Amino acid sequence: MNTTITPLREPAATFPGPDRPARRTGAVLALARFEARELLLQIPVLVFTALYVGVVAVGLMRQEGMDDFPVLHRVDRETQTAPLLLAIALLVCTNAAALRSRKHGTVQQFDVLAMEPWRRTLAHLLSVVPFAALTAVVVAAEFTREALKPGAIGHGSLGELAVGPLSVLLAGITGVLLARVVPSSFAPILFVVAVYLLIVTASAAAGSDDAWVSRLSPIPVSDIAGGDDPVPSDLLGRPAAWHALYLAGLCALLSCAALLFSGGRIRAVRAATALALAATTAGVIGQVPRDTEALEAARKTASTTPQKVQSCTTYGRSTYCAFPEWNGVRDDWARVVDRVQSAAGGTAAETRLTVRQRIDTSGGIEVDSSLAPSTTPAEVTVGTRWGGNRVPEFAVGVATVLVAGSEDAAQDFCDARPVTIMWLVLGTDPTPLSTFTKLRLDDATIGSGHVLAPTNGLSLTAQQTAVVRELLTRPQAQVSTQVKTHWSELTSPKTSTAEAARLLGVAAPEGADSCEE
Repeated sequence: MNTTITPLREPAATFPGPDRPARRTGAVLALARFEARELLLQIPVLVFTALYVGVVAVGLMRQEGMDDFPVLHRVDRETQTAPLLLAIALLVCTNAAALRSRKHGTVQQFDVLAMEPWRRTLAHLLSVVPFAALTAVVVAAEFTREALKPGAIGHGSLGELAVGPLSVLLAGITGVLLARVVPSSFAPILFVVAVYLLIVTASAAAGSDDAWVSRLSPIPVSDIAGGDDPVPSDLLGRPAAWHALYLAGLCALLSCAALLFSGGRIRAVRAATALALAATTAGVIGQVPRDTEALEAARKTASTTPQKVQSCTTYGRSTYCAFPEWNGVRDDWARVVDRVQSAAGGTAAETRLTVRQRIDTSGGIEVDSSLAPSTTPAEVTVGTRWGGNRVPEFAVGVATVLVAGSEDAAQDFCDARPVTIMWLVLGTDPTPLSTFTKLRLDDATIGSGHVLAPTNGLSLTAQQTAVVRELLTRPQAQVSTQVKTHWSELTSPKTSTAEAARLLGVAAPEGADSCEE
């Protein structure tokens, strides 16, 4: 019997595959992509992401008159609040994702996998990055839309714009860290409550002298009230770049802490922890107020003697003085002045006015305050908000100075002059009745009321209102001719409202002016 001996085959040639570090990196990125998709499918994240994008989209589509002249160093701060919706959802859902294996009792099964626990934690941390990137895109779109408007005022800050995306990133990282330190689903809720109480308590305990402590929250709360009256950006005193560095360093520091708690005590993580701690510390130190006396002096100068920090230019016969960031709006002021002055008669038609921009920082920064009337003859006040209702309000200020000579001289007129002022404002307006309604504090065109202006405004009696309303029903050219013909009488304190009505060819209102009763 013959035995056939078959020689052993040579082992198949092996080709070098990807190196081990590259495979590990690819595995981490693959897991991060999976976790990011899982996060997006979570109802809180999905709902709040859609809500955040929807709120921003609706805000961009629904624009008002003053939105045509956005103040960019306010717009950048306005992008910081809406991302908090997404941030809170990520805090809860990243925590739940990191606790998923513990919840389902599969922690022990991970021991047979080649991926170390700290790399799985790294994947959870990286899964938050797409949401921070989405926030950055939305913030950029929101700011760019405003910055591209022809009437945009000032400039934005990259540090302020970075706060929204960094807050979202920080919230997601915090959720992962809490899962590693306190493996409980209630930890995020307790954490949010504790942080809120800490911020409120620290701000109250620090007082006004140490208000900078509140800047250590993701969205800093400072002495800026965020009212309706912007101020020049150099008066804000907000260290936006240092705050952005602080947030970025804090994100890195908390990420390293999560990796260390997961067993990632390798040299790279330790080095990154040291760098993150240094960046966070630098960000904190950079936000400590310096030279506050100089800042307060600059605010006082801008408030009490703005001419020292303003530049002026001449359009036609009048001079227009503004803070540097508002120089591009001066030609719009000039168009209003020319329109109002074209309806005036006598020497008022040739009066050289000085339009000066003013702010009031005595009660705080960006608070809704009433500017005191200027005592300087032929000087008209204009604020830092423009567009919408601010345009006819400024026209009221211009007409008041043309009729009374100065703003402080216009105090409780009980004669024909309010009628003359309102005609100068409304007579050349394309929509006089609508503008009249917007100017009145009570949004009415009957009865007595207060007319808004950059300073104290103007009070109208019921009789004066009736005459103005009648004038708006008559041909504009005819009334303009009569106003210019009887200018001296219509601007005299001795002329009553009834006499003004007769001079202008409308029925005199019944009874005496309310202010005479």
